[in-house]
Amino acid sequence: MDWSGLFHALGPATDTPQHLAALLRDDAGAFVAGYSHLWSTTLRRQGKAWPATAPTALIVAELLDDLRLGRDDPSMPDAMLAYLYAVGTAADLGTTRAAEIRTRVEDRASQMREWTGDYLAADDDTRGRMWQDGTSLGELVLDQAVLACFDLAPSLLQRALPHLSSAHGSRRSCAAAAIGTLARHPSASTQRPALLDQLTSTAGAADSAHHIATILIAIGHLGGDTRPWLTDPNIGVRTCAALAPDLVGDDAADRLLLEAARSPSEFSDSFGDMAPPLQLQVEPNPLTSALLRRVDNA
Repeated sequence: MDWSGLFHALGPATDTPQHLAALLRDDAGAFVAGYSHLWSTTLRRQGKAWPATAPTALIVAELLDDLRLGRDDPSMPDAMLAYLYAVGTAADLGTTRAAEIRTRVEDRASQMREWTGDYLAADDDTRGRMWQDGTSLGELVLDQAVLACFDLAPSLLQRALPHLSSAHGSRRSCAAAAIGTLARHPSASTQRPALLDQLTSTAGAADSAHHIATILIAIGHLGGDTRPWLTDPNIGVRTCAALAPDLVGDDAADRLLLEAARSPSEFSDSFGDMAPPLQLQVEPNPLTSALLRRVDNA
């Protein structure tokens, strides 16, 4: 991979490979810098993509199977799966949107290459001005970055799938979150029934509200049936079951979301000392956002 033609939040991405390599080494300082770089520099805000994001995701997927990852911190593979979840979210274009971006990229490919070359060679102040140069090329370069994630999603899905059978509950739930976005790719349509069966079985065997809720959101993302959990005794679990897009307009699901939005602390407390499910950590007010979407779709 030639990183010299790629950029991330801070400019040229030639430093990214060494930061990712540091995640496998014993140098604590380099490890912390590498981990920070992964999350704060190779992803845009709210999980959107830079040109460096798709190549980074490919390396992250390879790290998942490297025995050196997580020697001192067993949660590191979970974090890599969480990164793949973020990339899958960015890549969720759908067939029509992906085709539209691909056409625009092909029509202006030479201009985009020139813009990118100028951007990489510029100083910070000039780079900042280039986003408002009136050509829309910068935004198209970012659209191309998302398209690269879309094209990579099927490969990332295959790397995430084995971790759904992990002996670790947290690993299974993080894998479920990643699968719930990556399997939305059109090429995975024939796989989804079997994946939903596996996710449903995994949710049924999970031993914590946090893990169950995380898996239920993934099931909902893939159009699966989360209704059996609408009556779960845990408010976090039943609320996450109610978030399923297919339950828009369902009276019971809408009541549960309204109940949780009125008592956000009770919802948060339902997961004990764990954070809310991974998928709810992107939006600042996910339950309110879900209710607004319900109103918009009514």
